[in-house]
Amino acid sequence: MQTDLQALQREIEELQTKLAFTEMTVEELNQEVIRLNDMVARQTYTLELVVNKLKAMEPSNIASESEETPPPHY
Repeated sequence: MQTDLQALQREIEELQTKLAFTEMTVEELNQEVIRLNDMVARQTYTLELVVNKLKAMEPSNIASESEETPPPHY
């Protein structure tokens, strides 16, 4: 009977240890997700700035394809 109790106690301790490591891993993963979300938000903001600057630029002096005359072999 004592052996059964000791075995049960060992199993409980093992489960508690595994739970503690699992909780630690979940917290580390949560912090990484937060960090990555911040990174994505900064990159999205930067990309929006670049796109807006490109849209605001004056068109270049190069003619568009629709304005170009076709090459002689056409």
